[in-house]
Amino acid sequence: MSSDSGLSRRQVLLGTGLALASGLPLGGTASAAAAASAVLGEYDVVVVGAGAAGMTAALTAAKRGLSCVVLEKAAKFGGSAARSGAGIWIPCNPVLAAAGVRDSPEQAARYLAAVVGPSIPASRQQAFLANGPAMLSFVMANSPLRFRWMEGYSDYYPELPGGMPDGRSIEPDQLDGNLLGAELANLNQPYLATPAGMVVFSADYKWLALAAVNPKGAAVAATCLARGTAAALAGQKPLTMGQSLAAGLRTGLQRAGVPVWLNTPLTDLVIENGKVTGVTVAAGVVKARRGVIVGSGGFEHNAAMRAEYQRQPIGTQWTVGARSNTGDGILAGKRAGAALDLMDDAWWGPAIPLPGEPYFCLAERTLPGGLMVDAAGKRFVNEAAPYSDVVHTMYDRNPTSPTIPAWLVVDQHYRNRYLFRDVAPLLPFPGEWYSAGAVKKAWTVESLGSAIGVPPQALRATVTRFNGQALSGVDNDFRRGDSAYDHYYTDPHVLPNSCLAPLWEPPFYAFKIVPGDLGTKGGMRTDARARVLRADGSVIPGLYAAGNASAAVMGNSYAGAGSTIGPAMTFGYVAANDLADQPG
Repeated sequence: MSSDSGLSRRQVLLGTGLALASGLPLGGTASAAAAASAVLGEYDVVVVGAGAAGMTAALTAAKRGLSCVVLEKAAKFGGSAARSGAGIWIPCNPVLAAAGVRDSPEQAARYLAAVVGPSIPASRQQAFLANGPAMLSFVMANSPLRFRWMEGYSDYYPELPGGMPDGRSIEPDQLDGNLLGAELANLNQPYLATPAGMVVFSADYKWLALAAVNPKGAAVAATCLARGTAAALAGQKPLTMGQSLAAGLRTGLQRAGVPVWLNTPLTDLVIENGKVTGVTVAAGVVKARRGVIVGSGGFEHNAAMRAEYQRQPIGTQWTVGARSNTGDGILAGKRAGAALDLMDDAWWGPAIPLPGEPYFCLAERTLPGGLMVDAAGKRFVNEAAPYSDVVHTMYDRNPTSPTIPAWLVVDQHYRNRYLFRDVAPLLPFPGEWYSAGAVKKAWTVESLGSAIGVPPQALRATVTRFNGQALSGVDNDFRRGDSAYDHYYTDPHVLPNSCLAPLWEPPFYAFKIVPGDLGTKGGMRTDARARVLRADGSVIPGLYAAGNASAAVMGNSYAGAGSTIGPAMTFGYVAANDLADQPG
């Protein structure tokens, strides 16, 4: 096995031999102590995690002249980023400028401060805003990645000072997977597969949901199919969204000669004389002359950590984050003395617990003709609000007015018009959705209430009130449609409010809604240079963190689509540059 895809056979045998010679058992925690004397390699920088943060950090370090290796726990590279839609929120970036988007550092700073509030130091906010555009230019100069503006995808709070109704989010452009060669087989799979024969961008999905009822939706579907046909005729393996982002960064690492060792989980950090000088893995030690950058993701698949830090009910079954994200880097940092922040929070979003994997619900809860109710059969939130806010509301209300699970209620008229996940209008939902209890169906609103365990007459009263407001176009209860963001995933042909339409045509459907997430957002506390901090504010020498292994610069909020990946890449870039700027 080459050093670009994992530990060599010689390295594994060396670690095993040393363990046997010392009389220590293999596997478990004891093997780490045995392997400590087996040096598998020495680099200027060791990066933990081959996601967006880690690969950006490694690419930066390499291009700054530092030797670097990336250690990835999973058998595939890309992490949660590869599974995602790969929106990237970075104000004032060169892609926006080329698209003619007017923005300014001052406007962006006002908006971010208004969204995040005082909980995140201004120095970290400014570091993100100042370095994000430079990071993006660097990535485009040193990889095949190119990006597109997600035109019209509003900032999540456009009404706040500095907010932009047309949005600041961008996404990766189409990339040919052939650039990766055989390494393409090691790319982590997407959360949802693109429809066969089509090339689809994140910004296309809002229109694909409307393809049956909207001329632009039909045109976008035709364009997606034409892109797929053109790519096939050209012999390409077209990638978009998170697949494009991860593959593009990985191609950059290949060209820069940076090895990526798969199947190589971190077991701990090496600390000598108070400084982090490397990491331990199962077969030995990888030394870092300058420092270690942890980009190993969050702890969404660690049930014990979720139970310890987060509100109930919680678990690992509702997240769509990469399965390898079990908080290894965060726990290693904690053992090294790192302070932890935001551990109670996540990149939340309403999810439907479908069999096999939850479905992160975006357009479906926003499209006109649907509403969400609690256990009392009453609405409790603006269904079109930013997805993190909806789940915060669910948790805030649940102890006194149960909202977990909640239910998304729609009618057959809605089903006749709109795509739902990947089920086309008019087509029946899979039988296993019903068997799993994720969806219920009934011919009257009252009988639907009975089926989902809410008071039937209360549900009828809620639907009746909602229908009246939908016809008037004004949601007096929760102001759905007041924000420009509310209208992104809606049907522009529905008037007077594209967010609102009455429910009237049987049968009626209810979808179970639970607090899902894209990953956790709590982790090691870092400063404006991405250095990991102790509780007293002092720096742990040699230790850096970026992405979901660090506490998010967004605090408890969410500025816009891509508020996870944009800062993750930016602080990976910041960390590597900080190490490169140190004396050799």
